[in-house]
Amino acid sequence: MVRQERIFSDEAAHLAATRPEGPVLYFRPGALSARARAFRAGFPGEVTYAVKANPARAVLETLAAEGIAAFDVASPEEIDWLASVLPGAALHYNNPVRAKAEIAHARRLGVRSWSVDRPGELAKLGALRGQEVSVRLKLPVKGAAYDFGAKFGADPEAAVLLLVAAAEAGARPSICFHPGTQCADPAAWVAYIEAAARVAREAGVRLSRLNVGGGFPAARGGAEPDLGAIFTAIGETVARAFGPEAPALLCEPGRALVADAASLAVPVKATSGASVFLADGIYGHLAEWRDLSAGGGVTCLSPEGPPRQGPMRPRIVFGPTCDSLDRLPEPLPLPEDLAEGDYLVIPGMGAYSSAIATAFNGYGRAETVTLSGAGGPTGH
Repeated sequence: MVRQERIFSDEAAHLAATRPEGPVLYFRPGALSARARAFRAGFPGEVTYAVKANPARAVLETLAAEGIAAFDVASPEEIDWLASVLPGAALHYNNPVRAKAEIAHARRLGVRSWSVDRPGELAKLGALRGQEVSVRLKLPVKGAAYDFGAKFGADPEAAVLLLVAAAEAGARPSICFHPGTQCADPAAWVAYIEAAARVAREAGVRLSRLNVGGGFPAARGGAEPDLGAIFTAIGETVARAFGPEAPALLCEPGRALVADAASLAVPVKATSGASVFLADGIYGHLAEWRDLSAGGGVTCLSPEGPPRQGPMRPRIVFGPTCDSLDRLPEPLPLPEDLAEGDYLVIPGMGAYSSAIATAFNGYGRAETVTLSGAGGPTGH
């Protein structure tokens, strides 16, 4: 994200002053700082950041200013970028499947913390004495919008063998897991922590650290999640399950830190009966809407700034590309008086919006504007 010279208070003020013809991503550094402080105050361990959610320089620098000094990286490009933006930051390479060349590159840039979920990937790492190896655990746990277990993770039996092998190789043995995206149920963390304690006992290994992953929910325009209940459940379960041999705790939120620090304004290109055509779509900043139900709180603003207030009715929403697949999967309730030139302002767009937007058909690029307010969209 690039900060502009003039700082606006809210989306409506910027839209009325500039009338942009393309999508605009609005960044609230104050909101990001507040969320980082809440995590650091409430989570009973070290808070790191999953860079893949949003690698923008302004995001990384804001988090670093709030005391976050370690980052979960998943590719050589992310490693290079962090080394450039925040030299000296601790990097945890927690993509558990890596090419040998990627491992060598990471080592050259100082990475000494890795996750693994299968014997072949542990063997690829080579000499490990003094380095951290986190065995990635997977369980059939519900409670998230979607989980990662189909791709990553070792079941408890396989995790025991990996943990033993890592310890025998001279690594600092740890366990990590990810309960799944937008997981609001503390019970998911409880189940994983209890399983991690059983794995460690069966392996006869004392864990150096326990990484309880990301998965923490963001509001995304809906009700504020009860992160405090999750933090409490994590701390209490670790104390009960591990006792005096409790490992140091680590978490790696991405979405939960940055999602609610940005919103997106998308111009309406045309309306036609039950259909609305936008200047951005699923090949751009709305890509996640194909797989993850949209958050609430969408506001429709006239070009002058005031919101449209007509009766709501479901509309089919298309993006700007020539591909007929470029549409939201479900109709979106929008006001009947919505008109060409209006703007849809969508909250909770700080995570995985610009990070996965494409440039298909020449669309998908957004201007970034910094807002001074720390509250929700539009300032109304």
